[in-house]
Amino acid sequence: MVPPRDRLGEHSRRKRGLLTGPNPTDRGKNGSKIYLITDRNGLPLSLGTSAANLHDSRALKPLICGIPPVRSRRGPRRRKPDKLHADKGYDYAHLRRWL
Repeated sequence: MVPPRDRLGEHSRRKRGLLTGPNPTDRGKNGSKIYLITDRNGLPLSLGTSAANLHDSRALKPLICGIPPVRSRRGPRRRKPDKLHADKGYDYAHLRRWL
């Protein structure tokens, strides 16, 4: 009888390098994220980068504050968008209140 092996851990380290652990979410590698806010036509309004281990919700406020003021015919200039489409990583009550 052949003794069992750690098939998943052995395979992942061999395939992806020495820093790769057996769990795909705990690889310990360095990385970064790129955040981008665009208008409805795809024109970039704000761009940001962060470490890969920073939660998406923590990057939203600096991105929104980085949008240049929008001129309107009436009223003060706006910085915050009237409508924002984002994924679940940004869906928190404190961010909704802030917007």
